[in-house]
Amino acid sequence: MTVRGGAAARRMSVLGTALLLAMAVPGGAVVASPAQAPAAAGRQKLPAMPSALPSDPQQSPCTPASKTEAQKQDWSRQRLDLGRVHQHGTGAGVTVAVVDTGVVTGAAGLKGRVKAEGEAGQDCVGHGTFVAGLVAGAAGGKPDLGGVAPQADVLALRGTDTRGMPSAARVTAAVRAAVAAKADVITVSVALPRRDAALTRAVQDARKAGIVVVAAATPDAPAASEDPVPSKAYWPASEPGVLSVADMLPNGTRPENALRTQGIDLAAPGAGVVSVGPRGTGHYLGAGPSLGAAYTAGAAALVRAAHPDASADDVVRRLVSTAYPGDLPQLDPYAAVTAVTDDAQRSDAPGRTEAVALRDTGDADRAGGRATLLALAGGGGVLAVLWAAFVLPRARARGWRPAARDET
Repeated sequence: MTVRGGAAARRMSVLGTALLLAMAVPGGAVVASPAQAPAAAGRQKLPAMPSALPSDPQQSPCTPASKTEAQKQDWSRQRLDLGRVHQHGTGAGVTVAVVDTGVVTGAAGLKGRVKAEGEAGQDCVGHGTFVAGLVAGAAGGKPDLGGVAPQADVLALRGTDTRGMPSAARVTAAVRAAVAAKADVITVSVALPRRDAALTRAVQDARKAGIVVVAAATPDAPAASEDPVPSKAYWPASEPGVLSVADMLPNGTRPENALRTQGIDLAAPGAGVVSVGPRGTGHYLGAGPSLGAAYTAGAAALVRAAHPDASADDVVRRLVSTAYPGDLPQLDPYAAVTAVTDDAQRSDAPGRTEAVALRDTGDADRAGGRATLLALAGGGGVLAVLWAAFVLPRARARGWRPAARDET
């Protein structure tokens, strides 16, 4: 497959420090950036969005509403050049299933476009609502913190319990619900350490139904650990045909503390990312591969809307083939939507696409580099328990992907 009008050279700024997003919030407190560390949105302090909460609701209630609204667009949206992308499509008519902690149906920027299955309309943790904002949050605010596909519909599905602990059974049920609802795209924030036969069949059925399945390549990084976690496969990202997405820093590399795996298809912004939460109109700061998957799912929605006759495999090929080249191919929504990818299209519409030139995001990149998030004292214990019980068990590495690329 040939591609015309691919991405031009990008200006990269080296990020000095990796971002660490706390996965637990002790005592109901918001995990915030350090007192003197400016956040990626206008050098202000934003609360961190956790991936999970301690198991005891009395010890840690639901993530509280953020009292701070971002005053500046974060680097991730500038890197993806969403303002320019939205001139070519907004994802109208496409449904993206978000498999996460749930999505509040009336959340800021999502009201009227979220349908929830079962209890998925409630989101105690807030992570699913945060992710849905990246996929389909309304565009046009000041600053514009909309999602990649701001007119797409969202199907909220739970892949975790109310506290954010995932399970294969829940993810399987969510994928099957997405198939039954005839979703066009599924994004799975969960990354499981073991392959599950029922989940494998559910993903296969989703692909047979023509659904684009996107998944986080690994779980979010744990708290600082003395021993590095060996590279391994995670699921459903390792299933054949699933688009496996990792998080990237402004300089295009993965965070230093990121978990390692093989077979990553794409990288997308996943550090110092700003989005909405389940309560109020304030913003949060997030990090992790699940955010890169969310951005990619939004791009898949744009492609499905712009190219309605394209198969799911065609959409995946388009997203990968138009990615900006790097150690890991970097998501380029504009090229994915506008690039001519077959000879017939080229002959019918010569010069249809223009070269992609990313906006200068140097200032936002530097702000992102200063936005280092630290877990509050006490969160490490909860993380250690969750990590030991859930993530560390070894899983057999998948054999269907080519091993030409180094582990990343």
